[in-house]
Amino acid sequence: MTQFKHIGIIGRVGSERATQSLKRLTEFLLRQNLQVTLEGETAGMLTASDIAICSRDELGRRCDLIIVVGGDGSLLGAARALARHNVPILGINRGRLGFLTDITPSDLEEKVAEVLAGKYATESRFLLDMVVYRDGVPIGSGDALNDVVLHPGEFIRMIEFETHIDGQFVHSQRSDGIIISTPTGSTAYALSGGGPIMHPKLDAIVLVPMNPHTLSSRPIVVDGNSEIRIVLGEHNSTSPRVTCDGQIHVPIEAGDVIHVHKKPHKLKLIHPLNHNFYESCRSKLGWGSHLGDNLDASFEDQDV
Repeated sequence: MTQFKHIGIIGRVGSERATQSLKRLTEFLLRQNLQVTLEGETAGMLTASDIAICSRDELGRRCDLIIVVGGDGSLLGAARALARHNVPILGINRGRLGFLTDITPSDLEEKVAEVLAGKYATESRFLLDMVVYRDGVPIGSGDALNDVVLHPGEFIRMIEFETHIDGQFVHSQRSDGIIISTPTGSTAYALSGGGPIMHPKLDAIVLVPMNPHTLSSRPIVVDGNSEIRIVLGEHNSTSPRVTCDGQIHVPIEAGDVIHVHKKPHKLKLIHPLNHNFYESCRSKLGWGSHLGDNLDASFEDQDV
């Protein structure tokens, strides 16, 4: 008997592949006699008229499980909206890499059935809260499951800024910006910027400089409860922005101060029982397989 009775569904809008999986998913769940509710925009992707529809926020209040059909970007948006409701989220991958949405379309019915039967693993992921202050007054905010990024905006020019952690001055820097990433985001943009891969269970934040104008500037890993403050230099001639998960954008000016810290609410992420973080890294990042597997393959290629 499943513990999940009311399932909310969010899909990647505009994706034909996601639409196909959404149809299969809703039909499967309805055959299990479960209550199904579609997020508003997702409902427009389907022709079914007898399924309940509501907003994302309402999904968090009504449902005891949310299934996201799309890529990691779709799950990032859902996570920011739903984390405060403490509702678990399961991802079906209709994007590219799928570090967060780890059920493949071919396994959709089988893996969702296992989850409904209680065969799953639960993982907590923390988010970041970002607020921009101008003359001591908040002028913009956002939250992020992956990362908060300071970048030049429309023009490719270096930014001058200072970094402070827990009230202590760390450094001043001229660079293309900085990536402030959670362990979840360490396999995303921060990885492309030269940051370390962090296991999702770590309670840590990494600060990755973007093309710094010095050879000595390197990524810094700090405690997950750190209070991070970035002060934009007074002599910047660019129009930089702060971006959260690549989906929320706040324009900033010289002298603005960016505050970043951990949010109190965590994302409750559900994985199939066979989920393995290191296997995901091997398959999605092109890491090598077992040495024995490589040796076996090399012998198979030889005429002996």
